Amino acid sequence: MTALSTPQSGISNRRRWIALVVVCLAMLMNALDGSIVNVALPSIQHDLHFSQANLTWVVDAYLIAFGSFLLLAGRLGDLLGRKKVFLSGVALFTLSSLLCALAPSQGWLITARFLQGIGGAVSTSVIVAIIVTEFTGVAERAKAMSAYMFVAVGGGSMGLLVGGFLTQNVSWHWIFMINVPIGIATLVLGWFLIRENEGLGVRHGLDVTGSALLTLSLVVGIFAIVKASTYGWLSLHTVGGLAIAVALLSAFFYVEGRVARPIVPLRIFQLKSLTISSVVRGLSFSAMYAVFFFGALYLERVLNFGPLATGLAFLPMTLAMAVMSLGATSKLLVRFGAMKLLIPGMSAVVVGLLLLTRTDVHSGYLTAVLPAFLLLGFGMSISAVPLLTIAMADVPRDDAGLASGIVNVSMWLASSTALAIFGTLAASKTASQLTQGRSLAEASVAGYHVTFFVGAVLAASALTLTATVLRSAANRETLANEASAALVQETSGEIDVLEGF
Repeated sequence: MTALSTPQSGISNRRRWIALVVVCLAMLMNALDGSIVNVALPSIQHDLHFSQANLTWVVDAYLIAFGSFLLLAGRLGDLLGRKKVFLSGVALFTLSSLLCALAPSQGWLITARFLQGIGGAVSTSVIVAIIVTEFTGVAERAKAMSAYMFVAVGGGSMGLLVGGFLTQNVSWHWIFMINVPIGIATLVLGWFLIRENEGLGVRHGLDVTGSALLTLSLVVGIFAIVKASTYGWLSLHTVGGLAIAVALLSAFFYVEGRVARPIVPLRIFQLKSLTISSVVRGLSFSAMYAVFFFGALYLERVLNFGPLATGLAFLPMTLAMAVMSLGATSKLLVRFGAMKLLIPGMSAVVVGLLLLTRTDVHSGYLTAVLPAFLLLGFGMSISAVPLLTIAMADVPRDDAGLASGIVNVSMWLASSTALAIFGTLAASKTASQLTQGRSLAEASVAGYHVTFFVGAVLAASALTLTATVLRSAANRETLANEASAALVQETSGEIDVLEGF
């Protein structure tokens, strides 16, 4: 019986790894889209006659939609089936990418970008849950998570390279058109290779009130955050928007505590390994956003790199992530455990950001920027996977989609907030330096230094939280895993006997 089951087991194993490639393709589209647009903004502004104020909506429309629908989409994956939700998101993302590529006007492009954000949220929200449920072994889950995180983190810098090449050599329309063949391939392969989970169902009705309150609160809150750099943090627009978002969120928690089948069961927030690691993840990715956004500005505006050269400048960071993520990190994780990777990884991120605060208008890329980028790539690649592993360790199988949504929301909310704050701080510092008679390049560098330093502070806060609060949560998780492993060891003989029949 055992011999006969081996070929089938091999086929199933190959299917899982190919399915991993499929979900990573979807993640690649979303990761590329997060940065690929940035290098094309000047061309888009010229062709569609955007004002500087309206141009921000090309980015903001996507961010608002993406961050607002992650939690709802993740929970719908648990209720309706993650394969259905994943493929629906990929289909919407692919179609809206085509609409973006064909956009003849500002309104068309902004609307298509909003739809693209929803599609990205719906597909991304369940990817971690699919990986967790497909790969149950410690070693293979670590490998799968490493591949996913390489795509998620490395895709941002790859987007700068691809966006720079396409914009400079073809047209900005192709930064969106490139998603169409990838999306179609993902849909076809995903249909055959991804297994559907048995959803919890909505037999007793969907929590429409809770769903509406949650989504609306996130839309209003993220809108207020991403536009804060335009209106000011103390403006009525920002303060009022955040107040409304908090009121809606409070109403959401009130409703969820009283309905029979909440869209977000509040018990999920009692999992400390999930909530604390999500906070740490949010702080870490906020710090990295300072690098991707203001690092690119530093290379283009101060060191006079072109779009393609800027993308190439980030390539070593991506390669450092690839070297660690595609094998090394998973082996280290299995051998040493999550906490022993998190501390050195996050320390490297702090040091890398501090090195960027030492750059100036005459800095050389090889001596000043490259070492920092390599440290950041190394640090993020060996800390992101352990964070994800700890986050999902104690999550019940039926809540995996919701937990996946929480992990992603923590990153996007924190990153959007940080980016808006960074923009305000950088602009204020640059303006003050200009009034003191500094050149534009020197004043800009001073502004970028503020963002890198604040990013280092955020990364250091994440490191401190990891070494104290998260460590205790991870230790409890380790004890639970060891107990489970012992139980499996004790019953393995009985399983072998049963398989013999």
